[in-house]
Amino acid sequence: MTFTLEGMHAETAASDALAPVLEADFYRFQQTLTDTEQRALGRIRAFLDAEVRPFADDHWEQARSPRHLVPRIAELGLYANAFERTRHFDNSALFRGWVAMEISRADPSTATFIGVHSGLAMTAIAVGGSEEQRAEWMPKLAAGELIAAFGLTEPGHGSDTAKGLETTAERRGDHWVLNGAKRWIGNGAFADLVVIWARDVADDQVKGFLVRTPTPGFSATTIARKQSLRAVENADILLEDVIVAENDRLQRIGGFRDVAVVLRLTRADVAWQALGVAVGAYECAVAYAAHRVQFGKPIASYQLVQQKLADALAAITASTALCVRVSQLQDEGEQTDQQAAMAKAFVTARMREVVALAREICGGNGIQLGGHEQLGADIPPGYSVARYFADAEAVYTFEGTYDMNSLIVGRAITGIAAFV
Repeated sequence: MTFTLEGMHAETAASDALAPVLEADFYRFQQTLTDTEQRALGRIRAFLDAEVRPFADDHWEQARSPRHLVPRIAELGLYANAFERTRHFDNSALFRGWVAMEISRADPSTATFIGVHSGLAMTAIAVGGSEEQRAEWMPKLAAGELIAAFGLTEPGHGSDTAKGLETTAERRGDHWVLNGAKRWIGNGAFADLVVIWARDVADDQVKGFLVRTPTPGFSATTIARKQSLRAVENADILLEDVIVAENDRLQRIGGFRDVAVVLRLTRADVAWQALGVAVGAYECAVAYAAHRVQFGKPIASYQLVQQKLADALAAITASTALCVRVSQLQDEGEQTDQQAAMAKAFVTARMREVVALAREICGGNGIQLGGHEQLGADIPPGYSVARYFADAEAVYTFEGTYDMNSLIVGRAITGIAAFV
């Protein structure tokens, strides 16, 4: 069943105003959304401004995921966003991209928490699961009754998981036995369900398994002392003779090519997330420059600061154009691997430039959480350029490094694979 704004949210939608266009949206790309989508975006933005951004610094400093927000996130439909069976909105990939940007603009860790659960794990089930598996798991995950993780990366394998995956799956009658290890698994420290990717010892093909975390032989250890996306509780996962029923094998996954479909569908979302990091940092810099007084006037009045802001805004604008177009192509059923890869590579590179410029504008206060507070100005909490600066490094790396995504594009240009 599909819930729509015209149905479940009809009364609310009728009274909602369109979401204001952000100052960072210099070419007004938000106006490519429908009025219904812009109203929904406004409600989501209001939730983020009230319940996420003000507390993001504390969660980051304490390395604690905002699990208390799970019911509210589910109520807003942010887990169910992309899936016909469970979604709350009649929406487009373009709208979903804007939502990913807005969440990351408020807090990149919260965006990653949601993205792992719904973008990776739920997409894996939607793409690779049988009808029975989708019916069993998707409504529970969409409602936030269960939290999911996505177990692909291993201690010794990141970019080369297509050929190097060491976690094994051995079929024994009506069940499978999994052995191996996973690393950097977002939500892995507290997830109820983990999608584990393992290589079948019989045919050497990668297969997907739905592993309930209380299963004997499954253990997860929180990765400590991170300096990026600290409010995402990543885990090292150990699988020691973990028994999984054949019914919990993703029935429509036949090899890594099918895993790549999941990654392609989520890679463009990561580009949008990177855009949100850049926008969040840029907004910090603009607010800081307007209130920080040096030599008797706000630093926003100095040419060099304005040049940095102009360069940052240009990078954001170019990145927005790429994100918008790649999502439009997805809506048209025309998006390719190389188009998603170009968006992820380009936007994350520009994100790095923007957060560096923003931190530079904020000077010494740019290395402190809550660095605006010493200004005594009426700036909302959560404007901490240091957090965006640090979080950008993880976003730059996951879902394919810059180099790997560039090589996907290079293969499309030349017809020659240069990965090894």
